[in-house]
This record gives sequence, C-alpha cells and structure tokens, in this order.
Amino acid sequence: MSNLRALFRATVETTETKSGRAFDTVIQSLIILSLTSYALETLPNLNNDQIFTLKIIELTCIAIFTVEYVLRIWVAEKPTKYIFSFYGLIDLAAIAPFYISTGLDLRSLRAVRLLRILRVLKLVRFNEAIRRIDVAFDLAKAELALFVAASMVVIYLAGVGIYHFENEAQPDLFSSIPDSLWWAIVTLTTVGYGDMYPITAGGRFFTTIILFVGLGLVAVPAGIVSSALSEARKINAEQKNQN
Repeated sequence: MSNLRALFRATVETTETKSGRAFDTVIQSLIILSLTSYALETLPNLNNDQIFTLKIIELTCIAIFTVEYVLRIWVAEKPTKYIFSFYGLIDLAAIAPFYISTGLDLRSLRAVRLLRILRVLKLVRFNEAIRRIDVAFDLAKAELALFVAASMVVIYLAGVGIYHFENEAQPDLFSSIPDSLWWAIVTLTTVGYGDMYPITAGGRFFTTIILFVGLGLVAVPAGIVSSALSEARKINAEQKNQN
C-alpha cells in the first residue's frame, strides 16, 4: 500500500516525473474546458443536444476533479493540513458548488453555481511563475503591510484636508469626512473619475500635493514587489540547481 501511495504521490504532487507532468497537463486542460463550457452554457437558443453535451462535459470534469481531490488527500503526508491549506480549499471550491446545487430547486441556492468561476484558481497550482509571485509576496509581506498601514493614514489625512477646503464651497459633494475619503482614494490612486473635484484655490493646491503623493503610492509597492520577485527567482534557481 505504501508503494502504491508513493507512486501516486509522484504523479499527483510533483512534476519531476513524466506521469506527474502528464497529470498536470490533463488537469489544466480540464479546467480550461470546464470554464469554457460554463461560458457556453449562458448562450441563448441552445438546442437539447448542445445542452446535453455541455452537461456531460461538466459531469466529466467534476468526476475527475473529485477523484483528484480525494487522491491529494490520500497521498498527503498530513491530510488535514492539505484540506485546510490554500490549495486544498481551492480544490474543494472547484467541486463543492456542483454537489451543493445538485437536486436543489430553490432559486436562491442556484447562486452557488456562480462559485464555479473559482475553478480558474486551480490554474494557480500549476503555474511556476505564479508560485514565484507567492514566494515574493511572502518575502515582502512585512514591507507591504507597513506600506498599507501608511497608505491608510495618508488617505485619511487627504480626506480630512479636502473636507476642510471644499465643504463650504461644495456641501453636497464634500458633506462629510467619510464622503471625502472617496475623493482621497480616487485621487491618491490616480484614477480620477471626475465625480468629485476641488473648485477652491486651497483645495486645488492641496489636490496638487496629494497627486504627487499618489504617484509615490503607486511606485513604492511596485518597487517592493519587483525586488521581492528578483529574490524569488534566485531562490527558485538555487532550488533547481540543488535538485
């Protein structure tokens, strides 16, 4: 039994073997096929044969994804750890909506089928570049957390500032600090929808300063992530050399 589990583990959990690479290719292809069929189901005027074909595709994909999920639990050294891991939850989310919605006629519960779009997240497991991004974010999480905290402070100060400059001139738009925070977010992210803008001299001068700060808010995390990605590539290259 242990030899059989080791054989399946080499197929399911790694891409070092030929069977592992073939397994990954099949699962990725089925994910894309499943998402494509989900989109095609929304087409109007489908005939019965087309609906039946799409249903067969969905059932086939669900059956294989279910077998995959059970296999991953079986070959895992710590099944509970896998079940509650990020990838384990994604694998469960890929099949759970089908079983939850099967046989249910309540319209409100049919919305569960929308969760089928989470199946696209299964592709994350098989993409080496995405795994490097995951490593990069893990390396930079402390810096990013500090940046997010600082950004929240800047957004709040921007909302307070523009409120005091524009409240009297535009009481309908800048009626409160919470309303002004929307302007602060849009301005600091350099989106600029144009639904709220200053008309006073002080408000315009303040906005100019905030716009320059906003450019920094966009540039800083990009630099942090870029540096972390570079480090993640080095780590990945070292791991490949060791193997």
